[in-house]
Amino acid sequence: MERDRKATEQRLIDTVGEMIAEEGFEKLGVNAIANRAGVSKILIYRYFNSVNGLVSAYIQQNDFWINFPQELPAKEEMRSFLKKMFYEFINKLKSSPARKRLYRWELSASNPMIDNLKAQRETNGLNLIKEISHIMGYPFKEVAAIASIITSSITYFVMLEEFCPVYNGIELNSPSGWEQIYTGIEEIIDHAFLN
Repeated sequence: MERDRKATEQRLIDTVGEMIAEEGFEKLGVNAIANRAGVSKILIYRYFNSVNGLVSAYIQQNDFWINFPQELPAKEEMRSFLKKMFYEFINKLKSSPARKRLYRWELSASNPMIDNLKAQRETNGLNLIKEISHIMGYPFKEVAAIASIITSSITYFVMLEEFCPVYNGIELNSPSGWEQIYTGIEEIIDHAFLN
C-alpha cells in the first residue's frame, strides 16, 4: 500500500513538472493534473492538501539549491569543487524547461509557497557560503557577493536565452556561448580565491 502511494505521489509530481514545462503555472488545476496523471483528484488533496502543496513537492524534489549537499572538500580542492558546482547548476537549469519557468514565475508572483522556497534557498545558500568562507579563509561578505553575482548571472542568462539569443556578443543559444560563460566563471573563481 505504501509503495502504491509513493508511486502515485511521484506520478503526480512528474505530471506537474511536465505541465509546468509545457504550459507554465497558469493552467495548473486539480482536474487537469488528475486527468493527465490518470488518478482521482481526491488523491491530490489527500497526499498534498492542494495543488500548491503538489507544486511545492515538485519544487522540493527538483530545486538545485534546496537539494544541494552540504558536504564540502578541503581548501586545496575547493576551487575545482566550486567550478563543478556552477557547471552542474548551469546544466540542471538549462536542461529543464520547468525549472526555467519556475524561476520566471518567482520573479512575477508572490505567495507563501514562493516565499517558503526563497527562504529555504536562502538558508541553504547562507550555510554553504559560511562553510566556504570558513574553509577558504575569506570574509563572508566577499564570498557572498561572488556567489550572488555568479548564481544570478547564470539564472538570468538561462531565462534570457529563449528571448534574447545574444548578450554582449555571447550566443546564449549555443554550446560555444555557454562554454564562454563557464570559462568566465572559472576565471572569476580562480581570481577570487588566489591562495
